Amino acid sequence: MKSFLLFLCAWLFLFFDTYPQMTQSQRDSLNRLTQADHRLMMDRLGIDSLRPGPSGNPQAPNAANADESKVNMVNVPDPLIFENGEKVKNREDWERRRGELFELFDREMYGRTPQNLPDVNWELIFEKDSLIGDIPIRYRKMKGIVDNSDYPKIEVSIDLEYGVPKNVDKSVPLVLEFGWVWPAGMPRPPAPPGPNWQEQVLAEGWGFGILIPTSYQADNGAGLRFGIIGLVNKGEPRKLDDWGTLKAWAWGASRALDFLETDPNINSKKVVIEGLSRYGKAALVTLAYDERFALGLIGSSGAGGAKMLKRIFGEQIENLASSGEYHWFTPNFIRYAGPLNQDALPIDAHELIALCAPRSMFISVGSPTVEGQWIDAKGMFEAAVLAGPVYELLGKKPLPSHEFPPIQTFLDAGDLAFRQHEGGHTVGPNWPYFLEWARKYLDK
Repeated sequence: MKSFLLFLCAWLFLFFDTYPQMTQSQRDSLNRLTQADHRLMMDRLGIDSLRPGPSGNPQAPNAANADESKVNMVNVPDPLIFENGEKVKNREDWERRRGELFELFDREMYGRTPQNLPDVNWELIFEKDSLIGDIPIRYRKMKGIVDNSDYPKIEVSIDLEYGVPKNVDKSVPLVLEFGWVWPAGMPRPPAPPGPNWQEQVLAEGWGFGILIPTSYQADNGAGLRFGIIGLVNKGEPRKLDDWGTLKAWAWGASRALDFLETDPNINSKKVVIEGLSRYGKAALVTLAYDERFALGLIGSSGAGGAKMLKRIFGEQIENLASSGEYHWFTPNFIRYAGPLNQDALPIDAHELIALCAPRSMFISVGSPTVEGQWIDAKGMFEAAVLAGPVYELLGKKPLPSHEFPPIQTFLDAGDLAFRQHEGGHTVGPNWPYFLEWARKYLDK
């Protein structure tokens, strides 16, 4: 199993490094546009240079820290302390504190979602009866056409497909994944043994959905003048507190949920948002900002997601603020790799998790020897621990332990759950555990 997962990770890296298939000239052009936009944001922030981030290669001279003895978190904010120093004492106080935290995340990290965003009109591309495994389903492919009447030069659409069990007489929960549809003609990696995640979800009597985030916002800095961000800005550069790609992807998930609410076969009060890696970051942002999502399965989201940024271990702010990843965030965030650092950041991942309360979340991560230490499993565990008091305030159960558990330990007794599986950069081995844990929320 381990050898298969290693091969799959390598195959996926090759796939995403070469798709879409571009000429070198096209790649160079995209990189130049990205670098130019990154430089423009630095100029507008008055920043001459940024600190370089550590390397994800453990053998590199500047390898990211993987030594726990060198970790020293300071200035960790308390989610239950107002900015004026007063304590949050009850649910009413927490609602006010949530407003403060959203403002900080909007201004300093993920950016402000624009007001008066364009409408989305959903069109049915096709509908069919099908089989996944041996389960009959009704399968639909949808396209959300974004109103571009204010700026017709940019066209934006949202790709969504989903399936629900056919032989049911009630509305069913649905797991919505930030993912991709395999391009026609591209070779597929070998399938892992056993049922895939869609089959496992359908076996529970639930539906599944796949939302393609790059259909409406590209995953690079050059794409910021296009997609939903470019459409709203009429092709102009972002303002310094404008939203980044993670927030834009979350917006698309919310529009998908708008549509799913119109399907009588789906229980829209029981929709799960799920994602891996950068899509794990997007899933966490989605869960925090849209209270309609019932649960989150957050896979290996790392820095910029569920990992504590004030923890100097694995990927760091300097990596996130570089030209390869800055587009995920608001331009203001770049400052924390220049004149500021992670100690000056007024919020951290535990507070983003807290903003999801009282809704439940399963944090999934892989093995340090297979996935590596870049993702920082302990940093995500500690963020969940630090979010626990907010869950308790709202009458929910935090993680049952404050001690980082051995690999393959399933912490499932609370409304926050955590498991580090034996595989690599995938949610795969944790799907059965998530489904077991989620039944208490989705089957009642």
